[in-house]
Amino acid sequence: MTDVLIRPAHPFDAAFAVPLIQATIGPIGLALTSASASVEAERALLGFYPLRGNRLSFEHQLIAQSPTGEGLGLILAYPGEHAEALDDPFRERLRALGLPGRIESEGTPGELYVDTLAVTETARGRGIGTRLLDAAADGAVALGLNRVGLLVEDGNPAARLYDRQGFRPAGTRRLAGGTYTHLVRDLT
Repeated sequence: MTDVLIRPAHPFDAAFAVPLIQATIGPIGLALTSASASVEAERALLGFYPLRGNRLSFEHQLIAQSPTGEGLGLILAYPGEHAEALDDPFRERLRALGLPGRIESEGTPGELYVDTLAVTETARGRGIGTRLLDAAADGAVALGLNRVGLLVEDGNPAARLYDRQGFRPAGTRRLAGGTYTHLVRDLT
């Protein structure tokens, strides 16, 4: 699809991005915010979105949009070695709520970790996910990283896209009560 613009996200993208992120990450968003429902998690994530230095900040995202400015999708990615530090604001929030600040960081050092890839329902099947993954790969190379990694839950239909993009299994992880396959794509 040639009429899609891939651009850096801005703080004003929160109203588009946060619901799409929470719809995609589901139980992980609940665990990060200690919310019991997605709408509550979205409210908490809206507070984090415009702030730098956390895993869900606008600064780690690219937005896919139509020529008319309609949001079509996003990719949220950061160097895996930064994952622990980017989770610290969420740990602090949990401790402030009187809860244990346990969050398992997802990124792996040496890779650009794709935290979230999300395409709106109406824009699926148009190559937007591929374009966003390619943009992330370009970003990884620009950062001197030779691998892109992500986690996918069993049964996620996006697994077909990841396979077409050259991702291969590299282990499993348990997060927020779910089991995820760690996929990697070598860029060399």
